[in-house]
Amino acid sequence: MRLTYRLIVSLILGVTVISFLFARRQVRVEKQGLKNDLDRRAELLAESLEEIVEPILERRSTRTLQRLVEQFGKRERFYGLAIYDSHGKPLAVSSSLPAELAHPPAAAAEAIAQNKNSKAFVELGGKTVHVYAVPVHRETGVVGALAIFHDASYIEAQSSRIWREAFLGVLVQVVLIVGVTLLIVRWTMLRPVVKTAQWMRAMRTSKTARPGPPPELPQEAFFQPLAHEVRHLARSLHAARAAAEEEARLREAGESLWTAERLNIHVESQLRDSTLFVVSNREPYMHVREGRSIEAVVPASGLVTALEPILRACHGTWIAHGGGDADRETVDARDHLRVPPEDPQYTLRRVWLTKEEEEGYYFGFANEGLWPLCHIAHTRPVFRVSDWEQYQRANQKFARAVLDEMEGVEEPALLVQDYHFALLPRLVKQRRPDARVAIFWHIPWPNPQAFGICPWQRELLDGLLGADLIGFHIQSHCNNFLETVDNALESRIEWQRFAVNRRGHLTVVKPFPISVAFTGNSVEAPTQGSSDLDRMLLRQFGVEAAFLGVGVDRVDYTKGILERFHGVERFLEKFPKYRGQFTLIQIGAPSRTHLKRYSDLFAEVDAEADRINWQFKEAKWKPIVFLKRHHSHQEINAFYRAADVCLVTSLHDGMNLVAKEFVAARDDEQGVLVLSQFAGAAEELRDALLVNPYNTEQLAEAIRFALEMSAADRTARMRHLREVVKEHNIYRWAGDLIAELSDIRVEKREPIVVRQPSAIA
Repeated sequence: MRLTYRLIVSLILGVTVISFLFARRQVRVEKQGLKNDLDRRAELLAESLEEIVEPILERRSTRTLQRLVEQFGKRERFYGLAIYDSHGKPLAVSSSLPAELAHPPAAAAEAIAQNKNSKAFVELGGKTVHVYAVPVHRETGVVGALAIFHDASYIEAQSSRIWREAFLGVLVQVVLIVGVTLLIVRWTMLRPVVKTAQWMRAMRTSKTARPGPPPELPQEAFFQPLAHEVRHLARSLHAARAAAEEEARLREAGESLWTAERLNIHVESQLRDSTLFVVSNREPYMHVREGRSIEAVVPASGLVTALEPILRACHGTWIAHGGGDADRETVDARDHLRVPPEDPQYTLRRVWLTKEEEEGYYFGFANEGLWPLCHIAHTRPVFRVSDWEQYQRANQKFARAVLDEMEGVEEPALLVQDYHFALLPRLVKQRRPDARVAIFWHIPWPNPQAFGICPWQRELLDGLLGADLIGFHIQSHCNNFLETVDNALESRIEWQRFAVNRRGHLTVVKPFPISVAFTGNSVEAPTQGSSDLDRMLLRQFGVEAAFLGVGVDRVDYTKGILERFHGVERFLEKFPKYRGQFTLIQIGAPSRTHLKRYSDLFAEVDAEADRINWQFKEAKWKPIVFLKRHHSHQEINAFYRAADVCLVTSLHDGMNLVAKEFVAARDDEQGVLVLSQFAGAAEELRDALLVNPYNTEQLAEAIRFALEMSAADRTARMRHLREVVKEHNIYRWAGDLIAELSDIRVEKREPIVVRQPSAIA
């Protein structure tokens, strides 16, 4: 109620002040207009009388002058005339004028003295009078002055009338504006706010996790902060309640499912007083320009999903390359930024790389060298000395940033991510031997002979062995790494512990299969069945089909997209009854397209899709729909839920989370996963149809078998797959990794000063 009173008083004061200012200006303008009009009339009359008065003065006829002034003194609003000689003596004065005009007014004296027209307002007989005086001439010069007097009191009367009208207008405006404003406020502001408050009260007091969708607030910018906070609060409360209900259900059922909340508690208990630092090339939040504004964007990455709960729990620091075009504008003087933007809980430290460093370290050595080297996909790795130098330089730059952040921190913990930073563990450990250092290698590790192709394999291995813990997705990658170290370096391999002892430092090597954020909670089921959904999705692309296959990949030569297309082609050749019935939607996100191998592959995939479509295409059907852009998680999830079969045909993959994302999306326990035996996920997802993607016949047969599988078999397989992903989700991966890292005992020893090119400058 107080707010309403304040609003009413503010409106009354505001409207009154504004109306007063406008009325004052109007009075001033009106008053000046009347004065100007009076000046013009007096001037015209003076000019006409001047021509009459001068000849009469020439004849010195005082009687004639008196008759003249009396004659003109009878006009409306005309107060009178007076004629004075050059000494100011009155020669003729209208009888209507007061006696004090026996002495000329200042305007008449000025006209005589300066020989020019003069005007003024004076008080005569209790009235405001306008005086207009003109000099009267003879051949000898100025002989007197003619003064014209007008009654000017009507000007003040007119001003008073305007003030009265303005006051009444203000009164009416205040009543109308206050009334209309209160109605508008009630309908456009108070009503949605009251509804929002009622909804929030219902949400707070409801026993269900979600009492209903929040009310729609108006879209005006005024409401956007409130709308944003309401949505954020609703999500947070819903997530907290859902997590609490899930935890209660798990306790009741005696299950031990990992959730974000459980991971938070686990991290706090494991790290205790330690501070966690994470290093990755990709940042969890980047800032990009959208027109004149700056938007915070979360890059599509399972890494963010996995590591954010850890950093939120321990309020750690994430060190990453700042790649957004507005990243520099959003950090402080130390290149720090608190994130997430809506609820800051940890620190993001951005590292800046030059264009040459990014080209050499990331696109060159990491992605043209290490990536094809570690993926057995028959693409020759490219190793350039210049790229290696930039790789060393970038690792040193990140190491300096890590050490700068660790300064003053006792027994810090460092978690390094991926093949971009093979040298970083050693660089940090040399300066901070008290730090617990782990690195997780997200891509495969090849056999010793394959890795031996790299000219700098010894330097890379030595850098990695600076870590206390090295993680891979599966055991075979761990085995390959240990065999590579055994072949290339002086060290002792402890096979029973799966560890490397080099120069008195022990490095443990263990598998940690990464996963997705699937807790087993049901999501809302679609209103249509999967067959309805696939027809609806296909209709968007002008295609009609009874069965839908889906593939989701970056366009990369390791993903087996061409092999997948050839499998579809052979499937349609062998089983013609599926022509016009089966369509594969391939989501192909462009990746590293400025590298020639990737741009050539993108063109090849596009051409192959066109060739196969041309071979089989019918009126309202084609076998392959190639979507050549990035898609959001929400968009991809719709394809997962609608698909009859998901094709993951990687030629070599560390894990491949697409397979697990598809399984997590199928809470209807339908759909079939066709999975490459060369993907790390094949180690866990045994109920998928495992295939050799190089075997086109086997791939075609797997598609047929998936489409013709019985509903019971489909459900049983998917149910088992979901149990695996549910039990081994991303939070368990992070929890196991942190637990292993926190168990490491570090020796208290002096930092090593190394004088070699790879040392930190």
